[in-house]
Amino acid sequence: MREITALRAAVRKVRTAHPFVIHGWRVLPDHPHCVLELPSGDSDFARRWRLIKREFSIALPAERPAPGRLRPGERGIWQRRYWEHLIRDEADYRAHLDYVHINPVKHGLVSRVADWPYSTFHRLAAAGVYAVDWTRDREQAAERVAE
Repeated sequence: MREITALRAAVRKVRTAHPFVIHGWRVLPDHPHCVLELPSGDSDFARRWRLIKREFSIALPAERPAPGRLRPGERGIWQRRYWEHLIRDEADYRAHLDYVHINPVKHGLVSRVADWPYSTFHRLAAAGVYAVDWTRDREQAAERVAE
C-alpha cells in the first residue's frame, strides 16, 4: 500500500499508450482485482498487465530477492500469471464488480467496504451505483463470481 502512487502512475502511463476503461479496481496489500474494458476489437489484456507490472517494478527501489526463487529478470513483486474472464452479461458484470469491492471485507482488512481507501467503490458510491453503506455477505459475493 505504501507504493500506491507508483501503481497509479504505472496504470496512467499504460492507459495512455494502450487505452482501457476501469469499471472497478481495488488494491489489497498483496494483489489487485479489477474489471476493465478494452476498445472494440482489442483483447490484449496480457500486454497491459505486463506493462503495468513492468512500469510499477521499475519505479520501486531495488531489493535483493531470495536466491533461487526468481527467474532471470524477475523481482518477486508480482505473480507470474493473472486471471482473465470475459464478462457474459449484466448479472456477471455486477457480480464481478461486487467481488472486486467486497474483497477487503472478505480478507478481514475492514468491516465495511467504504472503509477501504484503495478502491473505485468510493467513486461508484458517489455516482449512485452503490449505497455508501453497501456490504454484501462475503460468501454470497464469492459464490456469484465462482459460478
